Amino acid sequence: MEYNTQRGNLTIPEYGRNVQKMINFAMTVNDRDLRNTVTRSIIKVMGQLSPHLRDVTDFNHKLWDQLIIMSDFKLEVDSPYPYPDKAVLFEKPKRLAYPNKVIKNKHYGYVIEDLIKKASVMEDPKEKHALTYTIANMMKKAYMNWNKESVSDKIIIEQLGHFSGGKLSLDINTRLEVISEPVAPQNQKSNNHKKNNFKKGGGGGHFGKSNNNFKKRFK
Repeated sequence: MEYNTQRGNLTIPEYGRNVQKMINFAMTVNDRDLRNTVTRSIIKVMGQLSPHLRDVTDFNHKLWDQLIIMSDFKLEVDSPYPYPDKAVLFEKPKRLAYPNKVIKNKHYGYVIEDLIKKASVMEDPKEKHALTYTIANMMKKAYMNWNKESVSDKIIIEQLGHFSGGKLSLDINTRLEVISEPVAPQNQKSNNHKKNNFKKGGGGGHFGKSNNNFKKRFK
């Protein structure tokens, strides 16, 4: 018996061991025309195993690339597409720089701070007012998500003017969008519901009902 630990690694495990064996067999075929025929048959099998990819652009191109990759770029065949570049494919990605931005008001975040800066330098008054109103609504939502409590529109408008250095302003009586207060998590709701049932029924749920029936029966 042959165990998986004794077999070679699968480059693309999604296609399974049998497809890998077929590709390995194609590499042993000496006649180029016969090798092309075998390879096209393998492509059909791979397409049947990946029906979810048929809506993807260049579906056949993707299959041919995967076949070449599974052969470790050793299969010499007349592919209708250029061979994928092994060096580019396995190139180590560049390291991303870690953001070191200082956020003055963490409950509003960097995005809102950046929007305030951009809105402050806008020249078109209509666009500036529209963006200012949008920023105020974003601030209100962020405030409620952070503090888990409601906040008056007046406070948000005053903070917007303060953070923008007086460059952004809304009428103090402006009504912002109504944002529902943060809802308690589902688990917390169910726990509160059980506690209430326990108080009302003398034991919660079916136990409370059974206790009441027991009292009635033996009065």
